[in-house]
Amino acid sequence: MRFIDLAATSAAVTTTPGRRAKVELLAAALRALAADEIVPGAAYLTGELRQRQTGVGYASLRDLPPPAPVPTLSVAQVDAAVAELATVAGAGSQTRRRELLGALLAAATADEQRLLVGLFTGELRQGAQAGLLTDALARAAGVPLALVRRALLLAGDLTVVASAALTGGAAALAAFALSVGRPLAPMLASSATSVDDALTATGAPAVVDVKLDGIRIQVHRSGDDVAVFSRSLDEITARVPAVVSAVRALPVRDVVLDGEALALDEAGRPRPFQETARAGVRLTPYFFDLLHLDGADLLDEPGGTRWPALASIVPPASLVGRTVVGGDGNGGDGGAADVGAAAEQAADAFAAALDAGHEGVVVKSMRARYDAGRRGAAWVKVKPRHVLDLVVLAVEWGSGRRSGWLSNLHLGARDSAGDGFVMLGKTFKGMTDEMLRWQTERFGQLAVERGDPVVRVRPEQVVEIAFDAVQTSPRYPGGLALRFARVLRYRDDKTAAEADTIDTVRAIHAGRRTYQ
Repeated sequence: MRFIDLAATSAAVTTTPGRRAKVELLAAALRALAADEIVPGAAYLTGELRQRQTGVGYASLRDLPPPAPVPTLSVAQVDAAVAELATVAGAGSQTRRRELLGALLAAATADEQRLLVGLFTGELRQGAQAGLLTDALARAAGVPLALVRRALLLAGDLTVVASAALTGGAAALAAFALSVGRPLAPMLASSATSVDDALTATGAPAVVDVKLDGIRIQVHRSGDDVAVFSRSLDEITARVPAVVSAVRALPVRDVVLDGEALALDEAGRPRPFQETARAGVRLTPYFFDLLHLDGADLLDEPGGTRWPALASIVPPASLVGRTVVGGDGNGGDGGAADVGAAAEQAADAFAAALDAGHEGVVVKSMRARYDAGRRGAAWVKVKPRHVLDLVVLAVEWGSGRRSGWLSNLHLGARDSAGDGFVMLGKTFKGMTDEMLRWQTERFGQLAVERGDPVVRVRPEQVVEIAFDAVQTSPRYPGGLALRFARVLRYRDDKTAAEADTIDTVRAIHAGRRTYQ
């Protein structure tokens, strides 16, 4: 496929308003890809490069060579050129990388250069989000959308699923299964402001799990081989030797576990998240779900089946604290009286979790399957305050004690109707000196416009923000602002595409929550 045709599709998707029309454009482009172009081509259509690290930064793209007068590049040629860039290392690497990049850009037309710059910088705002491309892939391959979504959850890589769908159809997609050693997207929790609201969403019977402020871990064991993956599916096995030892000691052959790892003080209470995230700190694992056991996948089994199986292989000291409410502990109703008492039991569990130094609870339906990669009403987290994951849009140089550091954050929620962000205010509250030092370096790397005092940055860094309320404000485009916003921590395990939406903020302002 000609790279210029992919660039044309990208540009057309940007200016096309309707979802159905966008899907048709993307589907046509997917059909036109040769077999060896599907993986890079699908990645380009989502605004990404197949190669995660290329060594190409903003400075390298500041002065572009004159564009080629006619298109000559294919998708395969672009992929090969970027792959070569990604492998350059050692003495003279900067010069060699500059030569390779210059040759690629010089061979590209103006439209192709625009696409390449967007791909290298990660700022291709074309509206072809993963959800759209999933729909387009089903259309292009002529397979059920549900089959594509299921394969994507199990594979965790849209480009791999695209290759299977377009070359092998429904049969190739059906072959995707949970594979021990290959991580899958974890099930996620929505939010509620009280345990009563959470129980309304999950129904009873339910369990109330202690919500640990640690690192989400997914642990795969096959024989003596153990691999540990983070929430973002990065392998972190070498960082967590205590987790590896604990899972290797279990009386199983093959297993996939879901849980959290965190640092504890001498009294066994959780340490602050910043210490848990620090390199070299000993992390203790706690598990709350079981996805596979000795050849049997448990994803489609209800919690009332998965969790007793988990308790049968993991010692109590390594299980997340759990309280059954409104039922008999195996997913069956305990009767109207028990359902009526569920809220009181859940409130007691919530209070106990906070007293133990944890950040809240997660209320979980006992009837629900493990819905990998999805956020719904089956799991609902409850914290003692409003908390959102927002994106840093800009940052200001501080004054006084904070002089010389990038300090005041401009916070944005994801615009669910488009691909941008809606600003909700600023804050420097909650920042330690260590955090100020870190973010000064981080946002210096993300800077796209260096002003005084405002430095505008690429919208990539997610930050967890606590606040008291949402109030009406004419100062910001969305008409809303956060009251008493303060920084809890940075979320390097989340991408900007996973940040909370402006719809969630509006729901809080209206006194209601949405479960997405």
